[in-house]
Amino acid sequence: MEEALAKIRPHTSSSLPHQKTPANLLIALESTFREQHTEATPTAYFAAILTTLDGTIQKKDVSLDDGAILPAELYLLALVAPFVAIPIIRSNLNTLLSLTAPLFPSLNQHAPALRSQLSLYQIIFQSLDRSQLDAQGVRQTFASILQMCTDPRPKVRKKAADVVKDLLANPPSPLVRHPFAERVAEFVMSALSEANAGPLSKAKAAKQAVAPGADVAIHVLAFLRPIIPYLPPASLAPITNHLLSLPRLGNAYLSKSCYSILSDIFAASIDDVSSSFGEQLADVLDIVLSSAPSKSDLILSSSWIEAAGGAIVAYNSADQQAASNELNKVWKTVWSFLESSDAATRKATAQSLSAISSCFSPNLIAAAIADREGSSVIRRIIAQVTKALDSLAYARAIPELLSVISSIIINLRQRSTRTSPTAAELLTLPLVVRIGGLRISKGFEYKEAADATLSVAMRVLGPEVLLEALPLNLEPGSRVPGDEPRAFLLPLLAQPHPSPLAHFVAYFVPLSERMFDLQQKAVTEGRQSEAKVWSVLVGQIWSGLAGYCSGNDLKQSLSAAFSQLLSQLLYGQPELRPAILKALKTMVESNRAVLTAVSEGGAPSEGLSEEEARENLAFLRTQVESWLAVLFNVYGSVGRDSRGMIGDVLNSWVSIAGEEEIHNAYMKVAQLFKTNLPASQKGPSNANNNGDNMAATSQDILILLLASISAADSISLFELSLTPEVLCGKDNGVQKRGYKILTKLVQQGKVPVEAETILRKLDDFTQGLTPAAKKDRFTLLASLIDMLPPTSMHVIPSLIPEAVLGTKEPSEKARGAAFEVILAMGRKMSKGGVVKRSLVDGMDEDVAEDAVASVEEFMTMVAGGLAGASPHMISATVTAISRLVFEFKDSISPNMHNEILSTLLVFLSSANREIVKSILGFVKLAIHTLPIDLIRPHLKDLVPALLNWSHDHKNHFKVKVRHIFERMLRRFSFDEIYSRAGEEEAAKVLVNIKKRKERAKRKKASRADDEENNEEEAAPAHAVAGDAFEDVLYGSESELDDSDDEAPAATTSGSNKKNIPQDVRLRLDDDEPMDLLQGAAMRITNANPNRRRKPGQDASHFKMDEDSGKMIIGEDSDSDEGASAQKAEDVAGTAYRENITSVDGFTRGANGRIKFNKDTKKRRREEGLQDVEMADVEEPNSARSKKAKKQTDVKLGHEFKAKKAGGDIKKGGVDPFAYMSLSQAAKNGGRGRIGITGKR
Repeated sequence: MEEALAKIRPHTSSSLPHQKTPANLLIALESTFREQHTEATPTAYFAAILTTLDGTIQKKDVSLDDGAILPAELYLLALVAPFVAIPIIRSNLNTLLSLTAPLFPSLNQHAPALRSQLSLYQIIFQSLDRSQLDAQGVRQTFASILQMCTDPRPKVRKKAADVVKDLLANPPSPLVRHPFAERVAEFVMSALSEANAGPLSKAKAAKQAVAPGADVAIHVLAFLRPIIPYLPPASLAPITNHLLSLPRLGNAYLSKSCYSILSDIFAASIDDVSSSFGEQLADVLDIVLSSAPSKSDLILSSSWIEAAGGAIVAYNSADQQAASNELNKVWKTVWSFLESSDAATRKATAQSLSAISSCFSPNLIAAAIADREGSSVIRRIIAQVTKALDSLAYARAIPELLSVISSIIINLRQRSTRTSPTAAELLTLPLVVRIGGLRISKGFEYKEAADATLSVAMRVLGPEVLLEALPLNLEPGSRVPGDEPRAFLLPLLAQPHPSPLAHFVAYFVPLSERMFDLQQKAVTEGRQSEAKVWSVLVGQIWSGLAGYCSGNDLKQSLSAAFSQLLSQLLYGQPELRPAILKALKTMVESNRAVLTAVSEGGAPSEGLSEEEARENLAFLRTQVESWLAVLFNVYGSVGRDSRGMIGDVLNSWVSIAGEEEIHNAYMKVAQLFKTNLPASQKGPSNANNNGDNMAATSQDILILLLASISAADSISLFELSLTPEVLCGKDNGVQKRGYKILTKLVQQGKVPVEAETILRKLDDFTQGLTPAAKKDRFTLLASLIDMLPPTSMHVIPSLIPEAVLGTKEPSEKARGAAFEVILAMGRKMSKGGVVKRSLVDGMDEDVAEDAVASVEEFMTMVAGGLAGASPHMISATVTAISRLVFEFKDSISPNMHNEILSTLLVFLSSANREIVKSILGFVKLAIHTLPIDLIRPHLKDLVPALLNWSHDHKNHFKVKVRHIFERMLRRFSFDEIYSRAGEEEAAKVLVNIKKRKERAKRKKASRADDEENNEEEAAPAHAVAGDAFEDVLYGSESELDDSDDEAPAATTSGSNKKNIPQDVRLRLDDDEPMDLLQGAAMRITNANPNRRRKPGQDASHFKMDEDSGKMIIGEDSDSDEGASAQKAEDVAGTAYRENITSVDGFTRGANGRIKFNKDTKKRRREEGLQDVEMADVEEPNSARSKKAKKQTDVKLGHEFKAKKAGGDIKKGGVDPFAYMSLSQAAKNGGRGRIGITGKR
């Protein structure tokens, strides 16, 4: 609320009365609050505005002109109402109704005030309980607002519609549907009935005018669309009847909206099983089909197609048998729109046909399977689609056809029994083979769409069926002559499919072995490119293993021999390791997912039953121990960057292991750690980066096992890690992981923790701490501090120095962890307890008295660091205090705040820059965070002290001080700051800051004016550190805006060109006749024929040496022939264009006058050539002409020439690696006889 009100207060000086009046009213209310010592809460604002509104109405001051008080009161009331508690609005309902409801008639002519009134009632309606809805004033007000939903003013209409929508969407508890929903439905039906009762538009004048009721009907439909889910199901049928009559009014936009809303109603009827709408869907479907628009009507077609598809889907959910009888009729009607030239219409048609294919009932599918003559509905549909692939009429719709085929295959995936083939295999396999043939055709351009369809076929049919119909043809020895290889099928294997793992073992494992032999043979014979091809194919084969691992034959297929092969590949083939790891994870996760779905009440997957999943997991449990051993070994043999996926697979297999297997695995890894720990103590090791440090590696494995090991194993691991050998060792990696293991064990709660004892032990390990382990040590300390009992607060003072110094660590993560330790101690102290000072290290037991734990007591402890001997400690203490002030500002008393401010401001006069830098950060935070009443008494000391650093450029002090003053001027007036500046020279800094700020505002305003027309201009986003404290300390908004007033305005030039869709064309082959009756899909192209690149076209400009097969470049005869041929072609084909663009070309203006085209590129080029030719005739200017000729004769390769060198192309020949394209050489061939070396 405060943020919203803050935007209003500055308008007290506005020249616009409707802005100035609310601001003055708000200032007056807040002044009254201060006089009466009332807290400015939302309730206080609400009561004060209501009282003011009551007084205004009593005075009958109900003027609604600009600057009147009544609109301002309504505006503020609507602004404050969302922040007022619901019980207060309910208790003041009668007052609100009595004051505001009578205003509706007078507000009706003043839209701004009316919108404020509607915003107020939007909150009121959502706050009412069930009993208050029947109040007379509530019902009358709702009726008035309902009528405004068809208001001719757009903003009023939208606001009223939002009020009704929010009301229906939030029914009072415990109702599911709002009681006013029936009334809204009656209003909609009444409004639509009135629109239908109006006169129709005249046929001759249809283009100039529409029926009078069309505009109102459009408003009603816009109101109806978002509230459909909240209307009573019984009202959907009569609303649909009214909608079906609206297209007769002759408004294209209205008709489109009708069909679109019908689609929404059909979808709503499917979701609501209690709806009785299904009984009328047969008639609705007939009406929709009978009102099909023309194929050339691009406006209505898409929405009508969507409505037709939605109608049959809704009909199918209500009466599957009846819908099956109508399916063929609907399919034929919608199918015809695939011939449309409009891409949006074809896309909508494909989506609608996909929806229709979802209505294939089991009876229809069974009839199609039994039908051998092709007379069943589904077989006729498949035949129609197959024929369309070769039809010229559907040539531009090939992508849409392929998406429809994908939907047909998906909806035919059912089987009569678990072992029988799918209906898709029996019905669509020839169609899939046809698509496979298109995919390898030379001229087919929709390969991505074909791949998507083949991917669906792979998922439904499985590779065992698909590869039988479409062989891979990859091996040279077994390839059938004329058949293209189908390597594009290999990437499709990775998705889940119904084929068993036995197929992979029997088919792909031998194939991959033969391909590996071919790869090795190619490497031996020096054919590296071929070897790379075979390597990629082997990788794609093993990537498909994961798709086979969701079947029910794991027990039979995952034999000892196959498991041994997988283990060998994990060890010896790093490039295949990710694929095999994914497969091992899929084996576990797919079966666990089935059991999880069943336990949560969902249905099991189609390919795997609950019983089969349990059997698979039981078998995999017998393999856990051996696979864990393999994974442990692989984990230790790879570098740290490659361990992430292995860790995921380990977690999956550990999750299904029994307690005994996990205990055995833990004991093995723990013993490995103990064995290798002494070796890591000999000196700092850098081997942990490449996986050679076995002690650190075993710790990584232990971290993976932490979530699964028993409590007893957790305790032994905790004791093993809490030893000097681990936490004080010279190996960074071992020490770091030791702290990480302790932290995770503490957070899991499996280990009984005595926080005080453990903290004292950790205190003894500080001497051997390495910098790399500090972050994890701080994380452990924060976890242990939260577990300290209230009687052990005396441990905290001994932890403060380490945590405070940690805030100055170079590592950002270590600094963040140190701050978290400080905050954990502060939170623990704020919960209360006793600090036994006699037990604090260094305290005199006789003198010290116990203290009550609190935030202020903790602040006092931390402040002791200000007396540190080193500037580093003092600076770190200031930073820690800043963080505590930011976190606990509301818990610290004003006296403590004043003491902190007074103490820290003394350090502003320090000569040490490290200390001053931290103090400036604290001052910035205090000005941003603390109340101004706390800061004001310290301004007299703060302002002069800051000004002393305003001219110091080192450490950016000058900029930092300026930022602080900019912040200060946002909260205090300029005069208040200026009066405390002291010296006149220092005060100039403040004047300069004020001028910079004003100049920045002016530039910002001018930039805003310039950018009004550029809607795509994006405002620069401020850098955010992700932490509130960091944002305040380092990410100030003023640093980026106000101070950067000299930065140039950022301008972006975005391209406003519209994406013009290119239509498809038939591609012509010069040497091959075209059959327009068959194979049209292979001759369709989207490419621009003028810009299509023809391979080898550059080479055609040069002669070929018959003996060597090399091209001859730079020969005189070739250049002459090429030039003469080019000239002949130009004369023959470009005469008209040459006439227009030549020196003598001309154009006619709008008045018929002739204007010659003189300043053209051709004119300038010809003038240059004329200068060169004249040089041969005129002797006196021979020197100058030679110079001109030298400048105009540009040698080939001139772009490679350096400014101070001879370039790559020299007289003696071409230097290595100085290449140029053939097209460039070909273009230069006709200008002058210049060879490739630049010689004549």
